[in-house]
Amino acid sequence: MDFGTILDKWEKQGAGKTIPDKDTVDEDTTPPDRDQTQLRRSRLLRKKPDAYLDLHGLTRDETWTSLEIFFNDSQKKGFEKVQIIHGKGNHSQNEAALKELCRSFIENCSFAGESGYCPAREGGTGATWVILKKN
Repeated sequence: MDFGTILDKWEKQGAGKTIPDKDTVDEDTTPPDRDQTQLRRSRLLRKKPDAYLDLHGLTRDETWTSLEIFFNDSQKKGFEKVQIIHGKGNHSQNEAALKELCRSFIENCSFAGESGYCPAREGGTGATWVILKKN
């Protein structure tokens, strides 16, 4: 079939109709779970944390143990969002040791979801919020 035939056929079917872009999402075919997930994520990003854990003054071993207990308790209690106050590392000789340890713990925790640093008024890079995955 040559291009002229294809163009004639296209015009007969309704010139002016656009072919949807493959990246465009058709709202009628969007799974309802995706909408619910987006709404939950949006709500949780705005939500204040359900619980806080302040790690200032703890050793690395004490920090890891405290994080395990805190996250397990938070999940059992059905918390959705928690905040860890680890400090910015201003008093550390080399690097922010607790901050890096917290990041490592979050990455290895099976029920820790999205995370990020808190706004400046809530601790900035000295505190991390974590959204917990549903049971």
